[in-house]
Amino acid sequence: MSDQMHPAAPHHVPFFVPGADGTDTLMVVMGAFLLVTVLWVGTLYWKLHSLPERMAHRTHKMQFEIVGVLGLISLFTHMHIFWVAGLLLAMIDLPDFGTPIRSIADSVERIASVAPSAGTAEVDAEAAHEREPAVQPSLRAGVHDHA
Repeated sequence: MSDQMHPAAPHHVPFFVPGADGTDTLMVVMGAFLLVTVLWVGTLYWKLHSLPERMAHRTHKMQFEIVGVLGLISLFTHMHIFWVAGLLLAMIDLPDFGTPIRSIADSVERIASVAPSAGTAEVDAEAAHEREPAVQPSLRAGVHDHA
């Protein structure tokens, strides 16, 4: 055949029409665009999903582990309430109950391990005397009344 074009064919073919050799430029461009967009949206999803955990880690919250577990649960169950709970927990400062209780426990331990001093020995002796059963005075002296 000759290199002449069909008389009904346009002289200028748009770029999205595949060439005679079979290369489809638009399909290649759209495939690359789709791949880049999927990777970008996936990265955005992971960053958004890890937001509560990053917030709790950055502010050194003591509930960091709980926030991380809530994030994993929400990831595997696709229940957004766990993610919302983790986000709220990452934003809230929980009071530190552990430090005062640990201080109380350490103080009680120190008090319990100290040997009794002279003042406390007298108090202990009086307490022991009060706990003894009441005994008649005649029995203490060794005098026995036999009736």
